[in-house]
Amino acid sequence: MRVVFMGSPEFAVPCLRALAGAHDVALVVSQPDKPAGRGGQLTPPAVKAAADELALPTLQPKSARTGQLETALRESGAELAVVVAYGKILPKAVLEAVPRGCINVHGSLLPKYRGAAPVQWAVIDGDAETGVSIMQLDEGMDTGPVYLERRVAIYPDETSGELLARLAPIGAEAMLEAIAAIAAGSAHAMLQDHARATHARMLTKADGAIDFAQPASVVAARIRGVDPWPGAQAVLRGHPVKLFRAQARAGEGTQRDAGTVLAIDADGMHVAAHGGVVVIREIQAPGSKRMAAQQFAAGRKLAVGDILTAPKAEAST
Repeated sequence: MRVVFMGSPEFAVPCLRALAGAHDVALVVSQPDKPAGRGGQLTPPAVKAAADELALPTLQPKSARTGQLETALRESGAELAVVVAYGKILPKAVLEAVPRGCINVHGSLLPKYRGAAPVQWAVIDGDAETGVSIMQLDEGMDTGPVYLERRVAIYPDETSGELLARLAPIGAEAMLEAIAAIAAGSAHAMLQDHARATHARMLTKADGAIDFAQPASVVAARIRGVDPWPGAQAVLRGHPVKLFRAQARAGEGTQRDAGTVLAIDADGMHVAAHGGVVVIREIQAPGSKRMAAQQFAAGRKLAVGDILTAPKAEAST
């Protein structure tokens, strides 16, 4: 089948590679290049870089609503468009620009976690299970009928970045199965139960602020869910730090104030939270590398009794 692929981040790359290996990819559409790194050098999205490697034609429109994208899809000769974390809302004219419309690979079990950050919120919320849904796009926010889904368990210590990487090839396999069914005329899309829908909004930097007054399980899940971005942020001895590899342990040290360092050992830094302890295995200071919490504490002469506090909210402008 002749198809158009639309996507931007690394999560979408396995789908592009799988599609290019099984179908005729007429065009790859991605977000424009953006400044990255300390030097602010313009850097292409991961999908654009992969498309160049595969020698596929690309388009990077600034907007999906100027008519440029609609025209490109109509002129591509494609039957179907595949959308994976493209990053822009598609208007009706684009959705209808190819005969079979647009299907989407979404990182949740719809209708749960519609929106921009479904994988991150599944981890933050402490879910035991998530998955990938293949759906037909309509004008709503992830509201279209679902062709199929793949369920996976979320590992106890898994970060959102690790879960995204694990879901990506699962989504690619499911995508190919859905396309085969569409091509054969055997695909059946099930309407979503809109009453059960939840929203997974885009993360902001403020979502990384860690409050140890919350339950230990909630704190640990938050630290894992905001890894790699925006990163879990706290203040230790007046200096900002980032926290990684958190694990909750119930029933330890609950008599101490929230955020108090209870122990530092090979397992990590044990920090009091509501109803238990959060063990933080890795810490990073600004301008430094991530390192084991025990090594970090030794280098900075941290001790039992030190306190981790939430960073102050930045003033709005």
